[in-house]
Amino acid sequence: MMVAGLGCRRGARAEDVAAAIALALDGRAPGALARLATSAAKAREPGLLEAAASLGLTLEAVPRDALLAAAPRCLTHSARALAEAGVPSLAETAALASAGPGAVLLGPRVAVARAVTCALAEVPA
Repeated sequence: MMVAGLGCRRGARAEDVAAAIALALDGRAPGALARLATSAAKAREPGLLEAAASLGLTLEAVPRDALLAAAPRCLTHSARALAEAGVPSLAETAALASAGPGAVLLGPRVAVARAVTCALAEVPA
């Protein structure tokens, strides 16, 4: 099960969210995604909700404590994410926390239009 974790600036466009997901998928089929995930603070962003709906996926609001627990496994360390969300990468921690125990990142998060970040995580078979 693969999860796409997302971070974004307020007002990010759904098109940029979709582009970030496609970039992170790097040729994998969007159907491989089980859901999208972000922080509880970002879960009502219209661009994230619109992108999730267009993909036919749910957008999970990951609680802050779960994001913090996933932080040591991040590959990316963003000063902005640390200042705003208290984690090294919102996209990476959301993906890891949502995918569950034993989840690993498939690579560092990617960024689109300086507005959206996306990271993929899954539990290895």
